[in-house]
Amino acid sequence: MRRLRVFKKLVLDSFDILTKGAQKYHLWMAFLTATMLTGMYCYSIQLEQGLSVTGMTDRVSWGLYISNFTFLVGVAAAAVMLILPTYVLKDLDFKQPVLIGEGLAVAALLMCLAFVIADMGGPSVLWHMIPGVGVFNFPSSLLTWDVLVLNGYLFLNVSIPFYILFRHYQGKEALSKVYVPGVLLSVFWAIGIHLVTAFLYQGLQARPFWNNALLGPRFLASAFAAGPALIILILAVIRSQTSFKIADKTLHKIALLVAVAAQINLIMLASELFKEFYAPTHHSESATYLFFGLHGKNALLPWIWTAIPLNVLATLVLTFHKLRIKLPILYGACFVLFVAIWIEKGFGLIVPGFIPGPYGKIAEYLPTGIEVGVTLGIWAMGAFVFTMLARTAIAIETGEISYKR
Repeated sequence: MRRLRVFKKLVLDSFDILTKGAQKYHLWMAFLTATMLTGMYCYSIQLEQGLSVTGMTDRVSWGLYISNFTFLVGVAAAAVMLILPTYVLKDLDFKQPVLIGEGLAVAALLMCLAFVIADMGGPSVLWHMIPGVGVFNFPSSLLTWDVLVLNGYLFLNVSIPFYILFRHYQGKEALSKVYVPGVLLSVFWAIGIHLVTAFLYQGLQARPFWNNALLGPRFLASAFAAGPALIILILAVIRSQTSFKIADKTLHKIALLVAVAAQINLIMLASELFKEFYAPTHHSESATYLFFGLHGKNALLPWIWTAIPLNVLATLVLTFHKLRIKLPILYGACFVLFVAIWIEKGFGLIVPGFIPGPYGKIAEYLPTGIEVGVTLGIWAMGAFVFTMLARTAIAIETGEISYKR
């Protein structure tokens, strides 16, 4: 009964803290709400008229939705870069931002699920993925593995921070014997969610652009670069707008992780380019279309030739210690790297895999306004959820709300 009373008071205190704040906070939440409503309106049009309102066709059946899904799986997995040094290596410099990273993982996973629902056409077909009700095809289908690892990782990233914050709300320390086993499991699970997603593409033999043994490791490298880069940007905002202070040393350590991951990602990119273009075959046509165009079709050229220079520039800046320790330069490099990997891992990975088609026909893809509206609405939903989670966690960690008060 006492735990129930504490939980009820935690809910009331959290609601109170979420409905109060400075003008900037209310403007931010209002902006996210307006964007979500716009996305819902665009989604209602898609539900009414079907996927024909998107730029996807029977030839290019994965577009902006699956591109964002693939990218956000990496953002969710990147939380392990804070979890591992905090709970396993006992590095106290990562203790403060680790709950922020886990909150970001929860928001990213919810966005992943929302993008899958949008790509399937609507929630009415989700029953196909329910074991015992639909045709789950476990364990032969890699898609069912993806469903399991995503939902399992979501459960771990909800339950572990909730237990820690619930104990801190009562003025008690979290018992390591309770949450450490889940933490260790989440470390391996984080790697698993991204590898399983990569295996979804690698296992399609008819798509040579994805049928690449390096795809899985490169997924991890790009995720461990873009995810912590986003965390640094979020921590910069939290430092400037709240009383929850993050030490410069912590940002510098995370920046070093980003720099190493970005360097590995570039090395793997160079390896893929060598493989595709040093001795090209007819299987190199997808890469040729992406980087140079094919038969006069070149819709993706501006995207990829924006992403690669930005990727190289950000990696070079992060490589030099004297530049990396200057926070304004660090923030700029992290933003540029995040955008570059979003382009490269989205349009630069998903769309070219369908071009050219099985009979050599080139059907180009560009997203429609409806797709863009739904996508922005889902990103706004993720930001809305993360803002609520982070605001509550910060209030508990700073003692602004507690059971004793």
